[in-house]
Amino acid sequence: MARGNPEKCVALERKYGARNYHPLPVVLKRGRGPYVYDAKGRRYMDMLSAYSALNQGHNHPKIVAAAKAQLGKLALVSRAFHHPLMGPLLERLCRMSGLQKCILMNSGAEGVETAIKAMRLWGYRKKGIAENKAEIIVARNNFHGRTTTIVGFSSDPLSRGGFGPRTPGFKAVPFGDAAALKRAITPNTCGFLVEPVQGEAGIFIPPAGYLREVRRVTRARNVLLCLDEIQTGLGRTGRMFCFEHEGARPDLLVLGKALSGGLYPVSAVLSRKDVLGLFTPGTHGSTFGGNPLACAVAMAALDVLIRENLPRRAQEMGAYFYQGLCELYHPKIKEARGIGLLLGLEFTEPIGRKFCEALMRRGILAKDTHEFTVRFAPPLVVTKPQIDWALGQIRETLAEF
Repeated sequence: MARGNPEKCVALERKYGARNYHPLPVVLKRGRGPYVYDAKGRRYMDMLSAYSALNQGHNHPKIVAAAKAQLGKLALVSRAFHHPLMGPLLERLCRMSGLQKCILMNSGAEGVETAIKAMRLWGYRKKGIAENKAEIIVARNNFHGRTTTIVGFSSDPLSRGGFGPRTPGFKAVPFGDAAALKRAITPNTCGFLVEPVQGEAGIFIPPAGYLREVRRVTRARNVLLCLDEIQTGLGRTGRMFCFEHEGARPDLLVLGKALSGGLYPVSAVLSRKDVLGLFTPGTHGSTFGGNPLACAVAMAALDVLIRENLPRRAQEMGAYFYQGLCELYHPKIKEARGIGLLLGLEFTEPIGRKFCEALMRRGILAKDTHEFTVRFAPPLVVTKPQIDWALGQIRETLAEF
């Protein structure tokens, strides 16, 4: 067996696995809080947080305990039967978001697909759009997942190329431009699907007031607003939900990642009654969606977010980290961007991968996006001394370039 040998583990993965990822050359074996440890026991600070799935930190003891307790009772029943954990989780998510209905799935992409189906169904049943004519508007440079439908409306050639034909019924407008959205709406438009902050694109934050104006336009034109908060939700931007920064509650809200506490895939779609209420038995489903183990993990993950006040912590630590990034100087730095603990450092040259490799040698694990930008998104439990240490390592890494 190759379990104890990092080089053999990597070799086996390369031999038998599809090469759809390009991971940094490190083999991780355990984690706690903002730290992970490799096979040789070296410690690294996690600055990716599994794309914000680990807002509560690695292996939070309360979430782990909840998972272990449920594993000893009941893990899966399928939706053919009831179990006592789903109702309380649905109620909690609805009360937190201010929406009225919720459906539980597994992955974020599955949540987005669910939202797409719900918007189209509402378009036909409530808005009166002719069958097969419903249209959904998206933002350019979006990232909503990897299914064939989702990559079909992506503007990223790497995500989209080779997977056609594209699913019809989508059109794209520039991100951050509410006027362009208004011009694009037609009588057949049933929804606008957008990320409040574009994470995968490179931590792009729209102009102040954008979400508020988008909310006004969609409401005035009888179009559903669907916010993909899989990455920005559950505390990451300094509020429980990113839409709270501008009071722009959507008609549909997609959650995932941190809803799992990093332990088990859980996603959710929340909406008004008249949207998800259109689903009837047989129109949608998921074998594992909303299973007892997922519900127990999600409830514990929400407990940690609330009891440890992690959204406020993200606001405070994020502002501190952002200030530190803005104070860095290097001729190759274009700018720092960020909101809460979702931060990016963009370079004038495509050195993102090399910069992440250099950071790794100094004990920081980060991820570049589109070669020019490096993301810094540690777990929300990170402290000021830990951020100070990280900024020092980033500063010394810059000196190498």
